[in-house]
Amino acid sequence: MSRLLPVFFLCFLSFAFLLNWANAGSLTTCSGIVPMRNRQDVISITDFGGVGDGRTLNTGAFRMAIYRIEHLRRRGGTVLYIPPGVWLTGSFNLTSHMTLYLAKDAVIKATQDTWSWPLIEPLPSYGRGRERPGGRYMSFIHGDGIQDVIITGENGTIDGQGGIWWNMWRQGSLKYTRPSLLELMHSKNIIISNVIFKNSPFWNIHPVYCSNVVLRYLTILAPFDSPNTDGIDPDSSSNVCIEDCYIATGDDLVAVKSGWDEYGLAYGRPSKGITIRRLTGSTPFAGIAVGSETSGGIMNVLAEHVSLFNTGIGIHLKTNIGRGGLIKNITISDIYIDKVRKAIKIGGDVGDHPDDGYNPNALPKVDGVTLKNIWGVNVQQAGSLQGLKGSPFTRICLSNVNLSGTSAVTWKCGDISGAALWVHPSPCQELISSQSTSFCYGAV
Repeated sequence: MSRLLPVFFLCFLSFAFLLNWANAGSLTTCSGIVPMRNRQDVISITDFGGVGDGRTLNTGAFRMAIYRIEHLRRRGGTVLYIPPGVWLTGSFNLTSHMTLYLAKDAVIKATQDTWSWPLIEPLPSYGRGRERPGGRYMSFIHGDGIQDVIITGENGTIDGQGGIWWNMWRQGSLKYTRPSLLELMHSKNIIISNVIFKNSPFWNIHPVYCSNVVLRYLTILAPFDSPNTDGIDPDSSSNVCIEDCYIATGDDLVAVKSGWDEYGLAYGRPSKGITIRRLTGSTPFAGIAVGSETSGGIMNVLAEHVSLFNTGIGIHLKTNIGRGGLIKNITISDIYIDKVRKAIKIGGDVGDHPDDGYNPNALPKVDGVTLKNIWGVNVQQAGSLQGLKGSPFTRICLSNVNLSGTSAVTWKCGDISGAALWVHPSPCQELISSQSTSFCYGAV
């Protein structure tokens, strides 16, 4: 009978995982968060002298069109239509009550004249540029303090032409932090759907200090070796939904953030109410990440029905001393991983500091992390779960986790407590010697 137990165990895990995976067909969506608007007023970039030949610079045309939308203020807002063609432009700002609509085969392409790129102040929750001290380059498409904005179309493309920026980073010649492809600040009621984002100079999509943001049916692409090209980074934002996306980039596919050390602590704006579902992708770094910038706090995050291939770390919760902040109520479920270096990593010693002004006694608190219904094949290492000696991570729950690989798949743990139910390979002692596992049974 004892020889049959491992076989029964694996069969049970397989059945339970597939049953949960099938439930993805229920197709819960977040379309109700922000209603899609049908705007009656439509203008084209060609109405303002735009030429889509891939050579003509259209920065003036984009800025004039958006100036018209902002100042005429048509009832219900205005659609800015981008026809098929390659529309070369410098960076530009969006305005409220507009739809940026990319037709099939329309490409909005960033100019490579980096010397002319606008500079803006650092984010207050970061205190400096993320890569370099001082300010930062404005994102290619930018919005600050706007609302009721839609970016959509027929899977047209926004191309950041990031190669020149990646080379500057590799050569150490950057004077300021590279621009994101799309950044929205202090904004609300945003929909981004049915668009391809590619070759971002830095992070691809960065909603920061935002609320009510829906990102659906997106394709986000960058070379595997492109530096810091995160897919989507909700940052000190609330009520954000990411669903039905394909992301293949050079860094984390989705990373939830909330500020950097003493600057994030002072700003004090958490990320909360973040939903990620039906995501597929590949990266040398993490598929689903929380952190490493966590100082404002991160809570109530749900990621489910995610498929990851050829990925460095499947699930990565990362923070550090000096961060402070509360990370609480993180649920990640129904995850399929194939060919991954490390399936799960929770670390309290990850990420750098903006300067020497951080407080080493500002320790993050991690409580209530549930990882359930996870199936991994071709896994090199099951995972490492490492809290902090002065602030152990508590209520870490692993439930219905099955990981297999070509070599010994093991766990490494320290300064954590929690529970493990139906986990293969056998979890570390810290998760099987808990006095109470009741908090984890609800995850089964």
